[in-house]
Amino acid sequence: MKQFLLLFGLVISFFACKKKVKQAKQQSASNFKIGIVADCQYCFCEPNTDFGRYYKKSTQKLAKAVSELNTYNLDYTVHLGDFIDKDFASFDSVLPIWNNLKSEHHHVLGNHDFSVADSLKGNVANKMGLQNGYYSIINNNWRFIVLDGNDLSFFGALTEAKKAETDSMYNQLKSEGYKNIQKWNGGLSFEQLKWVKSELEQSVKNNENVGFYCHFPVAEKDTMHSLWNYNQFFKTIDNYNNVKFYFNGHNHAGGYFKRKGVHYVTYKGMVDFADSTAYSVATVFKDSILIKGFGRENSRNLKF
Repeated sequence: MKQFLLLFGLVISFFACKKKVKQAKQQSASNFKIGIVADCQYCFCEPNTDFGRYYKKSTQKLAKAVSELNTYNLDYTVHLGDFIDKDFASFDSVLPIWNNLKSEHHHVLGNHDFSVADSLKGNVANKMGLQNGYYSIINNNWRFIVLDGNDLSFFGALTEAKKAETDSMYNQLKSEGYKNIQKWNGGLSFEQLKWVKSELEQSVKNNENVGFYCHFPVAEKDTMHSLWNYNQFFKTIDNYNNVKFYFNGHNHAGGYFKRKGVHYVTYKGMVDFADSTAYSVATVFKDSILIKGFGRENSRNLKF
């Protein structure tokens, strides 16, 4: 009888252990990691000490970040805009470093990425490996929507129609007293907002969570840096409970707020300061995102 009970106990323990391993594997499979970098902003330029930006140092900082990120099993890595500070040739110094990433890697367009000769602005997206300025990344039952905040802007609007829409939006919002109507910011075109709506509808149909990437913040209080038509963006997403986060760069100081259950994180600029850096690894769980910050970047636990 004792032998039977002992054998029975071993069998129970075996299946309990097997169940735990299976659960651990399932949990591991449902979690994934993303590398995040903002405002590398390289150029072969002297530092701007007024803003604490050390442009030449960005190649070293990016190389160190890529080396660290390559130690993680990342599903992909995203740069949140301003990969360069100016000059089209600057891309040739940082793209080879970026392309050393073992994970898939994606770009968000920033305002400084268009600080190139007018004749070369149409080549910027292609140089950065983008077919379109805005697009989506489908991964692990998530839809990551990449916005192009330069779509309407005085530096990145590339067609006569977009330039006319830029003028119209800028003048209208300026007359209404919007303080974020600065010429270093930009906006989302009607066409892009319509596309965002279609992406959100598709996400609901597919039962996907949604995260947004953009260079520009959409914080009402961040008046100097915010996307021009952030109010239109809010109206577009407010009825979708599956939207979980909005990650951006542009304001190198960083920041965070939560609105209607959505986490809005502004990542700090890598280019800032001579001897420090900023980047992060975000682990996406079923009910949260855990951000591990490196250098000056803050670590955060974003609960859904």
